[in-house]
Amino acid sequence: MRIFLWFFGLFASAVGLAVLVRYNVSNVVIFFPPYRIDFSLNFFLLILFLFLFVMYLIIRAVDTARRLPAQVTEYRRKKRENEGNRALREAIKALFEGRFVQAEKSAVIAQELPENAGNAALIGARAAHSLSQTARRDAFLASLEKDESFRTARLMTSLEFLVRDHQTRGALEVLNELNASGTRHVQAQRWALKAQQQAKNWDEVLKLVQSLDKHHAIKPVLADRLRELAYADLFVSGSHDAERVRRLWQKVPEADRVRPYIAVRAAKAFTAAGLGDEARDLLATAIQSDFDDRLIHAYREAAAETGTEALLKQIENCETWMQAHPSDPELILTLGALCFKEKLWGKAQNNLDRVIYNQEDRAIAREAHLLLAQLHETLGHAEEAAKHYKASALAA
Repeated sequence: MRIFLWFFGLFASAVGLAVLVRYNVSNVVIFFPPYRIDFSLNFFLLILFLFLFVMYLIIRAVDTARRLPAQVTEYRRKKRENEGNRALREAIKALFEGRFVQAEKSAVIAQELPENAGNAALIGARAAHSLSQTARRDAFLASLEKDESFRTARLMTSLEFLVRDHQTRGALEVLNELNASGTRHVQAQRWALKAQQQAKNWDEVLKLVQSLDKHHAIKPVLADRLRELAYADLFVSGSHDAERVRRLWQKVPEADRVRPYIAVRAAKAFTAAGLGDEARDLLATAIQSDFDDRLIHAYREAAAETGTEALLKQIENCETWMQAHPSDPELILTLGALCFKEKLWGKAQNNLDRVIYNQEDRAIAREAHLLLAQLHETLGHAEEAAKHYKASALAA
């Protein structure tokens, strides 16, 4: 429809112009003394139109020439931008494909575009790190130091590289700088956890594990293992200082105090520091919350002195637990060992015999035979003692 209207207007204009020219008999006279020039009006309008058209072309040419340098500059800018963006895309693709050499080369090209320089430097640093080119990697990261918008990205990347390379001191320095900037997101805490673990800063490890566990950002198995390593080192390092052990135990969260491996480590530290009563109390509390053979074994090792109320209380506790776990070999062995220490010969022998006849675990059987051998030796039963000594040696 629009094309039809255009053609209709064009033909109408042509007809109107033809009629106007045909019946236009006017003249135009130009006096230029001593000359006089006569034109028909139609010819004058034609010359005027041609003159205006030529002037229009001249003005357009001048304007185009004036804007040509800017257009060339803009063309080159767009070309450089397209090349930089294409190089950045190729660098990302090559990085994920594992073609690190190509990724680094493309990153260098992409860096020429200021808008891509930061992202290209991060990609180049990762590619260089994957190629074990430390100098080139550090050069890429150094190019980002003046760009505050990439500060967190640079620090996070540096922290990751240093932790992977086990450069603990450098990792801790970067971590301090990262913490000063207020960065506390999950990934930062994960790398901080690995750095603190390498540095054996177990107090910080425990804090980070608790924070990550709260946000479900760490696997429970890994969290438990890290807690075990942390508490093992902390309790062992201060096992001969009673006050330090007490202070450390007070810092342990209530939920962690009943975990078997933590309670066992703490009990050993309390015992080494001469705090046997506290060791037995914390083990008894943990057993009531989570019956575990590791706790029972530690409870046996933390036996009180012969003839004391503490030892009798241990025996009573074991008898109480036996009601709920009548066939647990570790508990039966513990009850027998405690009765032997308290010189309750009959009860000790009965429990130790139960362990031997119903237990296939060699370690438990060996300990039971050894205790029976000592019991019979104490009672003057040399033959029985020798038999159990031999059985203990065979089990070992």
